[in-house]
Amino acid sequence: MAARERNGDDEKTSAEPAVIDGSPKLSSPRSIAIIVSSCLAMLLNITGISTVSVALPTIGRDLSIPSSSLQWIVTSYALTSGCLLLLFGRLADLYGRKLVFICGSVWLVGWTMACGFSRNGIELFVFRAMAGMGPSATVPAAIGILAKTFKHGFPRTVAFATLQAGAPLGSAFGAILGGVVTQYVPVESWRAIFFILAGIGTVILVGTIIVYPKDEPSAEENRRVDWLGAALITGGLVLLTFCLGQGEIAPQGWSTPYIIALLIISILSLLAFVGWEHYVETRLSLPPLMRLDLWTRAKGQFAAIQVIAFLVDGAFSTWSYWATLYYQDYLGLTPIETMLRLLPMSAAGLAVNVVFMFIAAHVTGQVIIIVGCIGTGLANLLFAVIKTDAIFWAFGFPAAVLSVWGCDFIMSGGSVFVAHVAMPHEQSLAGGVFNTVTQIGTAFAMTITTIAYDRTVRDQSANMGITLNENATNAPPTAVLSGYRIAQWTAFAFAMGGLVLSIVCLRGVGILQADEKEEGESEVEQTVEKSIEKGIESERVTVAEIAPEAGFT
Repeated sequence: MAARERNGDDEKTSAEPAVIDGSPKLSSPRSIAIIVSSCLAMLLNITGISTVSVALPTIGRDLSIPSSSLQWIVTSYALTSGCLLLLFGRLADLYGRKLVFICGSVWLVGWTMACGFSRNGIELFVFRAMAGMGPSATVPAAIGILAKTFKHGFPRTVAFATLQAGAPLGSAFGAILGGVVTQYVPVESWRAIFFILAGIGTVILVGTIIVYPKDEPSAEENRRVDWLGAALITGGLVLLTFCLGQGEIAPQGWSTPYIIALLIISILSLLAFVGWEHYVETRLSLPPLMRLDLWTRAKGQFAAIQVIAFLVDGAFSTWSYWATLYYQDYLGLTPIETMLRLLPMSAAGLAVNVVFMFIAAHVTGQVIIIVGCIGTGLANLLFAVIKTDAIFWAFGFPAAVLSVWGCDFIMSGGSVFVAHVAMPHEQSLAGGVFNTVTQIGTAFAMTITTIAYDRTVRDQSANMGITLNENATNAPPTAVLSGYRIAQWTAFAFAMGGLVLSIVCLRGVGILQADEKEEGESEVEQTVEKSIEKGIESERVTVAEIAPEAGFT
């Protein structure tokens, strides 16, 4: 009965219980609805990026946005959606994950509609930045809801794998939607994209209001928010991401005074955040925004997972970016033709998440993540040595399939691992940390590969006696191809860095999925339980007290 009361379920009269140990049965309509709603939220977030990316040239022509500024239609959205995850994750844990999800969805729908009415580039940049705040609330809230609802074994694995499957599905749906609408809607087609996205967001909002479980009061006695810590980490991440995106294209490159100043301020802000959180944790009664011992849990393997995701997600994102430019700018393919060549990524991503559901109980987390690193690295390698006259099936198809291995295996496996590591009252925050790290990894990898590309193109052009214009639009094709190759080699190095860390740091991770019916514990849960026991001694909470609520056997 207690389990039913915790989940808001009515008394059941059937012989088969609707909930097991506080978790609804995976096959129940309620479970399916919760998982599908969370997956659709992730899908909408990724669709909002991939759809608009396809329409960038059309938007630039209609609003007279110069090519050097066009990227801010995507970047402004990514800035806010990636840099506010920790704050909204904390708020979701404190004030209710369903409440924060609903507020984030309403915010996203409203500002997405506003984007469709933009009259100039500045308005569109601002509206996109405001819209990006929506996913920064919905994503960690959805992660926390899944972690709270599905507490054990296979149901939790399915829930998180399905959530992550929303990313490749959103990428495919966004590419198709953007390509079709942009090419076939006659006048200012890009506005229709935003109205369609707002409509989809409204449907998802209504669905989650109906199916998500009611919020329970936070178990924390002190529910104050560390606003200074939130300001330091958010400001630091925004400025750092801005500098990474603008440093190479600023008027004087990385020597531009405002880039140097903002980069210094961002680093100081991030260091101040760490120092402040330590001070809050040791000297004040105020709960920290993020407990620093989170990074040392499971013998430091939580931190290792973050760094691996940082590297490999960056390798995946940059592969997709440079492959798109190779197809369109070097081979001269249309957006639709390019979309068709990247479509296998989405099918492969969906397949990878399905495979993860069934191997998580039988294959160690270390092996799963190692395979992911190798897959994404091979995709980078294939395009680093690609033969331009080869058929698509020789290089393009296998690379598209392999590229998603690292991203999806690591995101799915990492999400399950993070859910084990985090305590019940910090699930959304921990999910926010994980997604923040991957966002920054993408920005960092894009910066490093862009530097490698630019330097290669300019050096080779200079060797040919060609002086490039400001945007290097007169670069010879051979120099451009060399730039694409060196960018992919650089991304390959990122993936191999993740592989080395996986081999060295993830020993003993064991099976990620533990069956709630088994008497023993998985190796992951044993190490995590010890780490949590040490981390909460100051709060006088024992592992025995939190284990049932956390879902540990």
